[in-house]
Amino acid sequence: MPSGRRRASGPARPAAHRETHPAGRTRRALHALVVVGLVAGFFGLESAHKTVTIDDDGRVRRVSAYGRTVDDVLRFQGVAVHRGDEVTPALRANAQDGSTIVVRSARQVTLEVDGSSRTFVTTALTVGDLIAALGARGDGAVATASRSQPLGREPVRVSTLKTVTVAVDGSVLPIRTAKSTVRDVLADAGITLGDGDATSVPLGAAAADGMLVVVSRESTGADTLTEVLPFETQTVEEPALPQGYRHVRTAGRAGEAVTTYATRSLGGAEVERTVVARTVTREPRTEVVVVGTLDPATVKVTPGSARETAQALLAERGWGADQFVCLDKLWSKESGWRVDAENVSSGAYGIPQALPGSKMASAGADWRTNPATQITWGLGYIAGRYGTPCGAWNHSIESGWY
Repeated sequence: MPSGRRRASGPARPAAHRETHPAGRTRRALHALVVVGLVAGFFGLESAHKTVTIDDDGRVRRVSAYGRTVDDVLRFQGVAVHRGDEVTPALRANAQDGSTIVVRSARQVTLEVDGSSRTFVTTALTVGDLIAALGARGDGAVATASRSQPLGREPVRVSTLKTVTVAVDGSVLPIRTAKSTVRDVLADAGITLGDGDATSVPLGAAAADGMLVVVSRESTGADTLTEVLPFETQTVEEPALPQGYRHVRTAGRAGEAVTTYATRSLGGAEVERTVVARTVTREPRTEVVVVGTLDPATVKVTPGSARETAQALLAERGWGADQFVCLDKLWSKESGWRVDAENVSSGAYGIPQALPGSKMASAGADWRTNPATQITWGLGYIAGRYGTPCGAWNHSIESGWY
């Protein structure tokens, strides 16, 4: 045997034999599972991570969260959702990165309309949202709180527009008013009551549409009396408003005059009364009524357009062709019905020119691009603030904005 070489004690084990040993296979399999688990966990966390905007009862914030569904994301952020609450998108929907999640909490409120009250559960945020539920009845209504005020525990009292007829001093005055009591109606109309005067309806009674109030003056035998001067009514035709639409632009207000009479009696009974002098202490204010003249049939709508969508959504609210005429005029002026219309100076966005545009997230996460979402939000805004599209358009005509 040559020097420098040593014979092995046995044949060498092939490498393949070492790799297929049962213990080696187990260790390698466990290692592979750990690696796969770590990789899967990493990609699972990545796919579950979201950056979303949460609008929680008007409190809007952009957050980072983990979760596959809307419910997961809200739980991660500690937003509690209770029975009756409204969540958009739905809790079971997949949460999308960059989306907006809107939560509206259900609460119990008491609403009193023209003296009649009821208590119910609503997800409305503000007094205006609550009045919007009245539909056309809320057009021109007056509430005890600002429409922008958040709903609280106190009852919300609303007085709707009504016509109260007042017979006083030989005149019959139709008073168009939203005042809640007979006392307020008379004061708003400029009718002053003397200490001994009486009314056919108690002054504290709730004013109702169609009510007749007769004012009886106390007779003292005096030759000098304070009397009401009736107001006149002026009608103004408006070609940009639909036929049948009427709006009191300026409410009429009665004037007052102090009149001195010369009287003649016969057998203790007054048989003649002649005006000697009359001093007008307050001039009556003419009532101005705007009347629309536009024929709704002249407005044509392209099938499949945003305007056609608006027609359908108006119909769902019980509004007809006359209200669509007003909405068409309003949003043609505001945005030209363009879903991406943006006012760079103010930040107003979309078909209804919401300010800021993110307000429309309450109607849907796709508020930037979906005309139906924008229109739905816009109609809710109009109903809450102006009652009807014609109320909003009339305000725009008079003020230049809505």
